[in-house]
Formats: sequence, structure tokens, C-alpha cells
Amino acid sequence: MSVLRLRASLLSRGATGLGRALRPEGCACPGPEKGVSWVWGRRYSVNAPEQDRRRDAGQMELLEVLEARVRQLQTEYVSEVTINRVEVAPLRTGNQKDLQAFGLVENRTKGDASSVAPTVGKTPSRWVEKLTQEKNDLHKRQQDLEVKLKNQNFCKSQLKKKERAFLVKKSKVKPTKQKLTTEKEKTTVGWQIPQHSMKKESFKKVQKGLKQNETCVDDLNSYRQIPAVAKHSKKQVFLLACLECLLSQGHLTEANQLLLSYFNRQGSRKQLTLAMYNSILKAWAKQGSLHQISNLFSMMNESELTPDLDSYASVLECMGLVNADFKIIKSCLNEMKNEGLHLENLFHKRALHRKESMMMLKAIQKVEPGFSPPPVPSHKMAISPLLRDFYSKDEPVSYPKLPLPLIELQERFEQQLKLESAMTITIDSVEKKPLTDQNHHARNLLKNLETQWQKALMKTFIETKVHLSEQQYEASLYPYLCLLKDKDYVELMMQTLFNLPPHGDSLVHIVMDLGMKVYNKSLLQMKMKPFMLDELKRKYMNYLHLLAKDTQLDSRLPREHWKDLEAEASICSDFFPQEKVWPEVVLVRLGTQLIEILVRSIHMPSSLSSQEKRLIPVLYHVYSFLSVKQIGFIKPHPSFSQLVAEAACTKLTFDSSVIPMLCPPVPWTSPHFGAYVLHPTKLMRCLDGTVQHQQLLENCPQESLHSVLDALNLLGNCAWKVNQPVLDLIISIFNDKGSKKLDVPPPISEAPTPPSYQLCKNASSSERSKLRREIAQCHKTAREMYSLRMDALYKLSIAHHLRDQIFWFPHNMDFRGRTYPCPPHFNHLGSDMTRAILLFAEGKPLGPNGLNWLKIHLINLTGLKKRESLQARLAYANEILEDILDSADNPLTGRKWWMEVDEPWQALACCMEIAKAVRAPDPESYVSHFPVHQDGSCNGLQHYAALGRDVIGATSVNLMPCDLPQDVYSGVAQLVEELRKRDAAQGNSIAQVLEGFISRKLVKQTVMTVVYGVTHYGGRLQIEKRLKELDDFPKESVWEASIYLSRLVFSSLGEMFSGTREIQDWLTKSAHFISKSGSTVQWVTPLGLPIIQPYHKTQKIIVPGSMQSLCLMSCSDVNQKPNTLKQKNAFPPNFIHSLDSTHMMLTALYCHRKGLTFVSVHDCFWTHACTVDIMNEVCREQFVNLHSQPILQDLSKYLVQKYCSKIQSQRPFEKMSIDEKLMLKTLSHVPERGDFDLQNVKKSTYFFS
Repeated sequence: MSVLRLRASLLSRGATGLGRALRPEGCACPGPEKGVSWVWGRRYSVNAPEQDRRRDAGQMELLEVLEARVRQLQTEYVSEVTINRVEVAPLRTGNQKDLQAFGLVENRTKGDASSVAPTVGKTPSRWVEKLTQEKNDLHKRQQDLEVKLKNQNFCKSQLKKKERAFLVKKSKVKPTKQKLTTEKEKTTVGWQIPQHSMKKESFKKVQKGLKQNETCVDDLNSYRQIPAVAKHSKKQVFLLACLECLLSQGHLTEANQLLLSYFNRQGSRKQLTLAMYNSILKAWAKQGSLHQISNLFSMMNESELTPDLDSYASVLECMGLVNADFKIIKSCLNEMKNEGLHLENLFHKRALHRKESMMMLKAIQKVEPGFSPPPVPSHKMAISPLLRDFYSKDEPVSYPKLPLPLIELQERFEQQLKLESAMTITIDSVEKKPLTDQNHHARNLLKNLETQWQKALMKTFIETKVHLSEQQYEASLYPYLCLLKDKDYVELMMQTLFNLPPHGDSLVHIVMDLGMKVYNKSLLQMKMKPFMLDELKRKYMNYLHLLAKDTQLDSRLPREHWKDLEAEASICSDFFPQEKVWPEVVLVRLGTQLIEILVRSIHMPSSLSSQEKRLIPVLYHVYSFLSVKQIGFIKPHPSFSQLVAEAACTKLTFDSSVIPMLCPPVPWTSPHFGAYVLHPTKLMRCLDGTVQHQQLLENCPQESLHSVLDALNLLGNCAWKVNQPVLDLIISIFNDKGSKKLDVPPPISEAPTPPSYQLCKNASSSERSKLRREIAQCHKTAREMYSLRMDALYKLSIAHHLRDQIFWFPHNMDFRGRTYPCPPHFNHLGSDMTRAILLFAEGKPLGPNGLNWLKIHLINLTGLKKRESLQARLAYANEILEDILDSADNPLTGRKWWMEVDEPWQALACCMEIAKAVRAPDPESYVSHFPVHQDGSCNGLQHYAALGRDVIGATSVNLMPCDLPQDVYSGVAQLVEELRKRDAAQGNSIAQVLEGFISRKLVKQTVMTVVYGVTHYGGRLQIEKRLKELDDFPKESVWEASIYLSRLVFSSLGEMFSGTREIQDWLTKSAHFISKSGSTVQWVTPLGLPIIQPYHKTQKIIVPGSMQSLCLMSCSDVNQKPNTLKQKNAFPPNFIHSLDSTHMMLTALYCHRKGLTFVSVHDCFWTHACTVDIMNEVCREQFVNLHSQPILQDLSKYLVQKYCSKIQSQRPFEKMSIDEKLMLKTLSHVPERGDFDLQNVKKSTYFFS
């Protein structure tokens, strides 16, 4: 098959680097290429070595010399450490032939190592001479290093001789254990580990004698002290994943054979790890095969691997299952004791099936009849003092009921279960186009092609499976291609094909997405095993009694109710398959294999209009550039995109997890159980490959997570419905070419047309560059318009699909504790358009103040009276009531007042709600479903001001009661203007140019983001962008003015928020010392949620493939050193985010105690109009309670205990290093606080308003 490749070639300089050439392999004919997306940047791909370079000889020589020089510099100070010697890493010779051609490397084919091939076309230049000299210097240093290491090797050999002598002496003195004589015992004692290895303590005397001679060896070993996980190579990770995949399918024999095949090959045996043995041990234990377990322990013994707790747990389970002999069990327990393993730990914090626990206990009690496992910890109350009242049972509060009966909720659960089992859902698109005969013809043709493609994919897939199945003794993808039915893989590949945008998508994105889909489908199959599914159904049906309106009241929380149901069940939630995501290597290799099948198998006619039968590939593997990185793309042929467009498909297919739930979410009860019924969901969302967050959650006391889980459950149990009148209006404008003014994206047909590619022969380079820039800008605009259009289409189509339904948004959180709804497209965190079509499913009467709060909320949405009091806003709403009613009655034909405000769609929805209320016979009795918002006033600065008790800062952000709301942005702008006037009077030219241009809008973004860690450079860019938007500001002064203004803004903020800057600087310095010491920054929120910053040095993982090699970039690998810059810059904003999430969760929990409906968008709280006053009271009380705690003092104690306690225990302060002393002093020194009285917050009207 001929696959076209886009060879993106950078030309001489500047914008000319956008030139591309679309050509077949080996062809050098240039041509333009449209619509390449450059959005995927976290991972990039590496293409095969370039061939037939089209550069002149002089440029080629210089570039190749520089390339070799870079490689040499990279390897000059990096040594490959081996056991017996140190070797300087060789040069990477990806272009060996080219380098040989230019005389830059030795031509080893001639047999003369010293000979150098002549250069092409010219004598070696000074670059070649310089490189040759440096190579000679490197060779001399390598020789010196080898001489130096002879002493090291001698020391190590002497150490090994002493160790062997000690072992021989010990084996003569200490006889081996007597073996049992019966034939049965002979086959079962092999699992015992003889005392063949020595503890480190046994060598102290030997090592002491060689201490002076092995200093160099110790120095060498210091570079090899990396975590054990880092020693697992890609091959080991893939092999373990293959073993676990085989075991999950019940192929124990095949998994055991694969393990044996690696063990029997001496070169491959070192690839086997303890985790691999443990996985096979556990499987054989289920079969009751002590013989196989004996063999595995012998293999572990021969491989010098020490069994751990999991190993002995499998042994004891097997012994209990087969009722093993007393002596064998006794010997096993003695070995555990000798290894320092305790029986209690077998049952402590381990997810065990009841049968596993019984079998282990049976074996142990045969030797120790009095042994009993540690008791299951009872439900403890929340440990945070902030929640003692909430969890107090002295005044029980009934959990609020949903407006649905039990039978309907149970039916909805069955619908959700069916939806998640199918894994995908197809819904109607809201994009309507008149159908023509051409559309019908295209649909029929596409349908026929789909049938052909499915057959071709099935054939190629089966052939691939047969080929991989022949690799019996190597880890391969074959087990992963057997997890699902063959037709399931074909369906997933077809979904990938039709989900591709016309401009294509990055290969790494596609393969990761496809691999994850296979993973999710396989996990669903495991969860749908009959005994698991039946147990889940039983629990959920009983759980609904807590929520249904026609059942008895219950004061238990959802988490507590589910836990009580689990106590009665035979299977606990911990036993369900946990969300152990496959390694990225597996996901990439599996996805790549399926994409290769897809690209290779599907073809279509070259012309859809003629009778020509020549077939062309539907998909192409091409390349594009993102900066200097070359990105692999999968791009559909334009004919395919045209056919799909002409077919005008009216259906959209989504993963079931992106649709809101049709029943209440499963309550979160642990870090790995909750949210969707079947679909795997992380409690803490994070980047792919990040594991430290989940480990931290699982290792912390589970009681400390109760309040966080309860808050997520309360947010997720809020029922929603669609505002149908507003939805219909938006859809009508959407189908009428959209509206830029109302933020409704236009169709792609409205995109600007690229200029003509034709230029006259005499066109200058500047004209060519200008044309390329214009073309690139048009393509960029088209891609952005397509992305925005599809995003709106997805949201509106999902809302239209749910227009007559009640639905729920399950929630999870990020690593800082900030909560998010799980469905990504349609949720209340969306844009103005999305929020406008959402209503609470439960309605409540407006009551005496509800209508007033609706009017105030409307004025808040307009942004017209931000500096006015609430009374003034209410009065203004009454003044323009006629406009409000006209907007509600005639939104598209009336005076259209609503279109001129900040949030037009939400304002329109509010106008309609007010119209209904004022026209009701009794407005106070009108049942409203409309959510009313209360926003924090620059919430980040509010937390800083409260932490530092900063009076001036607190006043600026409305923590202090005032008659009118204080606007911190206007305050900063005013202070900046005063400083500008002073400088202008002193003759500062740029200050004089800025006269009349200082405004609130100019400084708002910088003021808003400085609390979240924006730097002077970032602030300058923000101000520069604002200045460029001013038509009458001189463009030649933008650069200088942005530098000047950013300095004034930061200076003004430091003056207004002095306490804030001190706290921010303390947090930054603390994180700097912590990360510099080699640790990542961790802390615990006031609610007990553990947090760790996942910023590490970037690690590259190269995954080879036949199509191309993929380079995965990971900045969250725990085995890499912390990224000091990111750690210190991110700590202040992340810490503040963890505080605002804590405040939100406290407000949610205590609003529940008062019977309120509550949801949030971070620092924007939503409730019914009739309960705004109560929510405001709870919000202020919890803010005061939160900041009444010694937050910074507790943080300081935690940081000192975690990062300095070991240092303090090892040596006194006087003997610490300078960095250790500085870190201890910094972490211990908490900034002083001011005199602000927190109780003032309770009386502040505009704290949240």
C-alpha cells in the first residue's frame, strides 16, 4: 500500500518554515498542505531518519558537525554505570552513513579504526578539525578514567572474595534445615527459602576493613541510588502487563509458560521481577497447587529474589485450601518471621475476598489456634475540628429526598446500566440541513463502504492475531487482542475513523485514546460478571431507599448507607476490579497496532463521481512540525471528508461516560469506588501515568477522606433538567450561521478562504513569506472555528437528547481538591450558553425574598452595576422591568435588551424566570427551578488576606463590612494611575504616553492571576495584549509600556497586600528548599485531604513502531527529580486553591445540614432563590471557621516534621549543612499576622454577592 507522508521541511528562516511538501515516499515534489493541527504538545512523535536531504554541501557539513557535537556534549559527562567498569556512552549514530561521508566518524567497515573517510567535495573545514581535536581529548579522558577505575574494580573484587569466603565459612558452620522425608512433603517444601543470602549487617566487619579502599566505589554507587520502580525497564513493565492480562482471562498455564520461557533463558531471567512471580503465585493459589507454588519459590530463590508479604499470602491461602500439613505451615510462618513479616499485616489494609481471608486464617490457626486477624476499624468520626458539629448525631438531619418515587429511580438505574454496558450511545444531532438527492446518494455510498471496511478490518485483525499468537515465548500484544470479541475491536476502529476531524489528529493522541477504549471495555466486562453485577444491583436498589421521595426518612449520608449495605454483602466494593490503568507502553503499543490495521485495511474509490475502480487509502500517515518537534498525524483523505460532509449524518456517537447519568451516581466510599455504575472513574483526576495521587489517597487514614467523599456525593446528588425554551432559541441561532455577538459559533463554511497559492515567478521572498503567513492564519482560523463549532454541537445535541429527562453530574476532583463534574461537554462549569440551559430538577417556592434575589442576580449577570449596592441593583431591575419582560416575551424580535450584557444567555433565562414569577397570582408561591449564583470577590486574595489578617487587603476584597462593594481591580488601577502621574511629572516619556489609557480592564487580568503565581514576564504579556486591543494607543510604545505597567501593577499590589506578598514569598521559598533537597512538596488540607505536587523533571519514553516511533513525554514520573522551578512557582496558587476547595466543601456539607440544594463552580456558589440568604450565612460562617484554624502554623509544623525531622534526628543544628539550616529556618518561620478581626466577615454583605 502506498502511504503518503507529509515531509515538513523548514526553509531558511522565519515564517518560511511553514512551508510543507506533500509527497509520496521517496518523491521530492513540493506541494501545499492544509489544516494540520498543532494542538497536541505534551507528547510528540519521532520520525525515522531522513533520507535524500536537499541541502547544499556547505550547509550539510555544518549542520552534521553541529549535530555530532551536540551528541558528544550530551555524552561527555554522562557515564553508563555497570557493575565492573565505567564506559563512556557511545555517540548516537542515527545518521551514521552521512557522518561517515563527511569524515566525522570512523568507517569501521574498512577494518582500520584510525582511518577517516574523506569529506565529500571539499577538504575538512575548521569545524571538522575542532571536532576531531575534541574527540581526541575525550578519548584521553576516557583512558584516564579507565586507569582510575582499575583500583575501583580491584576493591570491588576483593569485597566479593571476602563475601564468598564468609558464605562458605557460614555454610560449614550452620547446617541446612533437615528436609521432610515423605514424598508429599518433598513436593511442597520447595517454596522455603534457604539462608543463602546474607544481611547487610553480617558484612559490617568485612566492609570496615575495606572502607578506606572503596571510597571510589561508594562514590560510584551514589549515582545508582534510584527508587526500585525506576529500575523496571519498558520490557519489564510490558512483560508484567502481559502476564496480568493472561491471568485476567483465566489463561494461567499460558502465563506460567511465558514466565518459564524467560526464566530458562539466562539473558532474559533478569527481566523477571517479584511482582511477576507474585501474580502467578496468586493464580496458582486459587487452584490449590502447592507443587507449582513450590516451583515458583525455587525459581525466585535461584533468581535471588526475596518473597514479600503478597508472596506468603498466596502460599498461606493455598495451604488453607488444600489443608496442608502442620509442619509445612509452621515452616512457612517461621520463614515469614525470619524475614521480618508479621501475620497481622496480611489482613491489614488488604482488599481480600472473604474466601481468601478464610483460607489464610485456616492455615494460620492450624499452627497458632489463638490467632485472630485485627478487627475491622469501625466508622470513626471526621478528625477535623471543622466538622465535629456536622458529624454529630445529637441533632440528626434527614437526608434530602429526590422528587422521584422509588420505582422510577430503579427504572432509571436499569437504563443507566444498559447505557454503560453498551459503552457508547448514538443521539440525534441538532445541526439540521435540507437533504438533497446528492446527500442521499452519499449516504448510500458511505453505508456500502462501511460494510466493506468492516469486512476488511475483520480479515486483517484476524491475520494479525494469528501472526502474534505464534510468538509463544515472548511477551506480545496477543493477550490484549483476545480480551474482547473481534467485532468489538472492529467497532472501536470504525469509531476512531469517523471521529477524526478533516485536518486529522496526532498519532499519539489517537493511539492513546484507542488503547484506553479497549481498557475501559475490558474493565466493563470484568465488572459485568454475573456474581459481581447481581451484588451491585442489589446494593444500588437498596441504596435508592435513601433518596426516593416515597420511602422513610433516613439521617445517614450516602457513603454511610452504602458502607452499611456492604457490611451485609458477600462482596465489598474493594473487591471489584480497581482502576489499575495499563502502563502507557501497553496503551501506545496496542493503539498503534490497531491504527496500523486501520490504515492498512480500508480503501475507497479514487473518484466518487466516475466509474473508475482504482482504490486509494482512506487514511494517511503524515508529519507536521510543532515548533522544532516533528509530529506524526493520521489524516483522512479529502475525498473521505467530502463524502462524510455530503452524507450530512444526523447522528452523533459518544462514549457513555460523557453523557450525564440518568440515575443518581454511586456514592464515593473509597479512592477507587464511586461515580458511574460501571465506567471506571478516578477520584482524583490527573495526567496519564501519574500514580502518586492515588497512592497517597490509598495510604492515608480513610477517615480523613470521609468529609471530602461526602461533599462530592452531595454535589453529585443534585438533580438537573433542561431549560427547553432557552435551548430551542440557541439551536435556532446555531442553525442560522451562529452569532459572534451571542457567542454561538458559526459553521465551518463561514471560515475565511485561503488566498491563492499562485505567485508570479519574480515574487520576492517577503511576498512568499507573507503568503505563507496568510495561508497559515487561514488554516489556523478554520481549525479553531471547527473546534468551537463541534464543541457547541456536542453540548447542544446532548442537551437536546436530555430535554425531557432528569439527570445527574457525578463529581470528582483535581489534585488540589477542586471539584469538577465528570461529563466533559455538557455541565454547569461550561460557558454562558451551557449554564443558561440548566435548571434544578427540584423546584422551591420563591418565598418573601426570592423574587428580589432573582432581580439582583439578573443585574449581576449584566455587569452594569458592579460598584453599586444590592439595593441600587434591585431598584435598577425594577426600573427596567419593561425591558426585562420584553426580552422574555420577544427575545429575537423585541428590543433585545438582553443581547447587550456580559452574560446574555443566562440573562435571558433569568428574564424569562422573572416574567413567570411577576405574572404568577402569588409570586411568593411560584415554584422556581432557577439557580441563583453568589460569587466571591477575588477569592484568592480573600484567602490571602484572611491568612495574614491584613486589614488593608481585607478591606479591598470585601472581607470588611462596607456600604458599597470594593473593587480591587479599580483600586489597583487608581494606584497605578497615581504612580504614573508622579513619573510623568518627573519627565518619564512612557508614563506621559500612557496618559488616559490606565483602566480597570487594563490591569484586571494581572491582578486576578498574580495571586495564582503569575510572574513579571507573564504579567507583562497580559498587559501587552490589552494595550494592543486599544486602537488609539501607539503600537511602537506597546513593548516599553507593558514593561513599565507590569512593574507598577506588581508594586501597587505589594503595597496594597503586603501581608499577601509575605505569605506568597514564604510559600515559594519553602517549596524551593524542599524541591532542592530532592523531595516534592506535600501538605494536608484542613479537611485532611493529602496533596502532592506532581511536577518532576521531564522523562522521555520511546516506543518503537513500524509506522513510526512515538516519544511519550512525562513530567510526573516519581522516579525523576522534582522540577524545582515548577514546584516553587506552583506551591502558592495550589495551596490557595486547596483552601478555596476546603471552604466550598465545608459550605456544601453545612448547607446540607440546613436542607439546601447546593452546587458550585469553584468560588461561585449556586442555590435556589429562596435559600440565598441561608447559603450566604453558611458561606461566611464556614470561611470564618476555616481561617480561625492555625492554617499556616499547622502547615509549618507539617513541613518541618516531614522534611526536617530526619535531619534533626541525625545531627544537631550546628553540624547541618547551610542548605539544611536555611530550609529548617524557612519552614519554621511563619509570616506574622495583622490585626484584622475575622468576625467582620460575617457582617460583610459583599464578601460573596
